[in-house]
Amino acid sequence: MIALTLDRIAEITQSRIYGSAQSSEQVTGPVVVDSREAAPGGLFVALGGERVDGHDFADAAVAAGATAVLGSQPVTAPQLLVDGGDAEVVAALGRLARAVVRELSGTDIIGVTGSSGKTTTKDLLAQVLERLGPTIAPAGSYNNEIGHPLTVLRADEDTRFVALEVAARGIGHIAHLCSIAPPRIGAVLNVGTAHMGEFGSREAIARAKGELVEALPDSGAGGVAVLNADDDAVAAMASRTRARVVTFGLAQDAAVRATGVRLDAVGRAHFTLEMAGRSVPVRLALVGAHQVHNALAVAAVAAECGMGIEDIAEALGAAGPVSRWRMEVTELADGVTVVNDAYNANPESMAAALETLRTIGEQRRCHAVLGHMAELGDGGRAEHERIGRLAATNGVATLLAVGEEAAPIADGANGVPAWRGKSLTVSDAAEAAAALRERMRPKDVVLVKGSRVAGLEKVAEQLIAMEGAQ
Repeated sequence: MIALTLDRIAEITQSRIYGSAQSSEQVTGPVVVDSREAAPGGLFVALGGERVDGHDFADAAVAAGATAVLGSQPVTAPQLLVDGGDAEVVAALGRLARAVVRELSGTDIIGVTGSSGKTTTKDLLAQVLERLGPTIAPAGSYNNEIGHPLTVLRADEDTRFVALEVAARGIGHIAHLCSIAPPRIGAVLNVGTAHMGEFGSREAIARAKGELVEALPDSGAGGVAVLNADDDAVAAMASRTRARVVTFGLAQDAAVRATGVRLDAVGRAHFTLEMAGRSVPVRLALVGAHQVHNALAVAAVAAECGMGIEDIAEALGAAGPVSRWRMEVTELADGVTVVNDAYNANPESMAAALETLRTIGEQRRCHAVLGHMAELGDGGRAEHERIGRLAATNGVATLLAVGEEAAPIADGANGVPAWRGKSLTVSDAAEAAAALRERMRPKDVVLVKGSRVAGLEKVAEQLIAMEGAQ
C-alpha cells in the first residue's frame, strides 16, 4: 500500500482518530482483516464474524506491528473509529481503496467476470502480465466487497497491473466493485446458470455481468471490453459499453481466435492462437478444453497491454494452476489419476469437467464423485438430472452422488438405458472415499466436483493420503 498518515486515512474513511492513535503515524504495510496476517506498518480492519469478533484481536494485531485498527467498536489499541457497525467499516474500506487507486497513475486495472472460469482466468492473467511488470491479483476467489478493496490496497507506486476478479450476487454488485477500482479493461467470459436461484433468469445474470463493461472508460480514454464471441449473451454486451470491443473465441470473426483445438492424453489443450493477422502454437499446462476460452481472454488482454503474440504464447504455456481445487491433477503410484475440481460447481463447469474426464479417461475406467450445484432455483432438479445423464453418456463406471441434494444426479444417470455403470448416493465425503476405495483399480481416473459447501476436496485428499500411507 502507498504510505498514508492516520489523519489522512481518517479523512478518507470518514472515521475519527481514537484512543492512543497518533494522527501523524503512517500506514505503510498491508491492510488485513485477519489479525494473524498483521505486519509492521499495517492496518487491521476489525469486523464481526459468525464465530469471532475481530475487535477482540485488535491488541494482537497491534502487537504484531499494525499501526492501527479500523473498526466500529472502541478498543484499547490505536484506532480509527467508524460509526455504524460492520457495514460502515466495509464502506470505509472501499473508500480507502478508491483513494489509493486515484494515486496509482501508472497502474492498469483489469476486471474479469463470468459465470464460470473467473478465478482460473484471473490467475492465468496475473502470471502472464507479471512478465510486463509488477502485478497484483487476489488470492483464490477474493472477489467481494471485502476482498476486492483488500486486493487493491496491496498496490503501490511500482504496481503496473491489478488483475481483479469481480463477482455478482445481485444486480448492482459489480457496478459497486467497479466504483471502488475502476477498470480500464474488462473481460467477460460467459453467462451461464450459476446463481440462477438468486437472479431468476439468464437475462438477469447477463444484466449483472454487463455492469463491468458499462463501467469502462470510452475508447478515447483507453477503455477496452474483451468479450466472448461464442456466447450470445456476452457478445450482446458490445452495445452496452463506450469502450472499444475486442472479441475472442472459436468463431471465425473473433479478433483473438483459437483453431485446431485438441487435448493431449492428460487433458491439456493445444491450439493455434490467431490474432492481428498472425498465428502461433500454444500448449497450455492447464487441464480441460474449457481453458481455451480462458486463455484467449487472457491473450486479448495481454495484447492490449502491449505484449506480442510470441510472448503471449510462451507465457500461456508456462502458466500453471494457482488457486486450490480447480482441475488439480494428481497421479498416484498405482497409475490412478485424481482430478480435484471441488472448489465450486454449476451446470456449465460440471459439463466441462465431465468432458475432461472423458478425455483423460479414454480407454480407462472412470469414476465421478459429484456434489450438488447450489443456487440453481426451481430448475435445480432438472439440471442435476441432466448432469447425471451426461455422466452416464460419457461412460463413467461409477457415479457417486454425495448428499441428498445431489441424489437427482444419480437418478439422471439411471435413466440412461444403455448405461452399464453403477450409481450410488452417499451421505458425505468420507462415505464417498470409502465407496471409491472398494471400486478403484490401478490406472483408473477419478473426478471430484461439487459446490464449495459440499467440501468434496476431502475425497481427493483422502485418496491421495491413502496412497501416502501405503
